Amino acid sequence: MKTRAAIFDLDGTVLNTLPDLADSLNIALEAAGYPARTLDEYRFMVGNGMAKMIERALPDDRKTPEIQTEIMKHFKNEYALRQCDKTAPYEGITDLLQDLKARGWKLGLLSNKDHENTLEIVNHFFSGIFDVIIGVKPGGPSKPDPAGALEICRTLGFKPQEVIYLGDSGVDMATANAAGCPALGAGWGFRPAEELQEGGAKAILEKPTDFLAKAESL
Repeated sequence: MKTRAAIFDLDGTVLNTLPDLADSLNIALEAAGYPARTLDEYRFMVGNGMAKMIERALPDDRKTPEIQTEIMKHFKNEYALRQCDKTAPYEGITDLLQDLKARGWKLGLLSNKDHENTLEIVNHFFSGIFDVIIGVKPGGPSKPDPAGALEICRTLGFKPQEVIYLGDSGVDMATANAAGCPALGAGWGFRPAEELQEGGAKAILEKPTDFLAKAESL
């Protein structure tokens, strides 16, 4: 197998972060007098960063910059308190990452979470596993902009076409395609398989242990 590098998405791919995200934002919404959202609703609100998640969660007539800023501040405070309470790696993910690491793979992680928040969560669950970790920095680009993926490829020392990208959303597939990385879909994540297929996934994995076999076929 030629490929020895991969980029992983965070939310919905290596970690099920949805319960902690939902709990934190619902607390902020209800404190401001807005209705809470269900876990299933949040599946389609995440993926484009925290600001977009908040915009999507607010009632249509309350999506003003001032309200979004207020909710964001409260949400960040709440999420900092519980970001690892219910969050957990998907079954088989830790074994996959450790196996790839043992085989000599170079691993990157790219998230639309804030960069510092991304570092905290990834280092809590996967300390020492990833060679490079990138979240959204102030004023910096977010997925589907390919800048983060391309930076990871350069840092790992591989051409984009040599780096497999695994994600669970259309945003991830668009990011991979824009960067020139072969895209695989995480079928266990937040979004349906149809979204991944339409986004250009080369294949959709049913479980993390399918990764190496699919990677060999690319």
